Amino acid sequence: MINYFFENIDSKDIHPNISIWLEDLILSENKKPGDINYIFCDDEYLLKVNQDYLDHDYYTDIITFDYVKGKTISGDIFVSLPRILDNASTLSQDFESEFRRVLAHGLLHLCGYKDKTEEEESTMRQKEDFYINRYLNF
Repeated sequence: MINYFFENIDSKDIHPNISIWLEDLILSENKKPGDINYIFCDDEYLLKVNQDYLDHDYYTDIITFDYVKGKTISGDIFVSLPRILDNASTLSQDFESEFRRVLAHGLLHLCGYKDKTEEEESTMRQKEDFYINRYLNF
């Protein structure tokens, strides 16, 4: 089950198709949906998570905590909505497109994809693009 929470930020309407699309992404990767929590927050909240749990002292758009067991995808995915807005502007994208990219990115991490090397990052971007394009069918 996919849940959405809001911390230190106004809530945002999440279109029901988003959950259907995210579950489709998981199933398309030959995995099963478990408990997935998206926690939407502001930059300061996510910075504190980054500092407290990862010992990193910088802003980011997403942090994923992996609770995957076998093929069952579970985890907590923290997302900074202001950082997505800034990134969308920097990348000349609209907010919704960047929002979907970040949501897919977190799930792809839980499905086992990494982005530390150039090759891993390239694969991650290809997967993001593939699933973003599939969203248009929902």
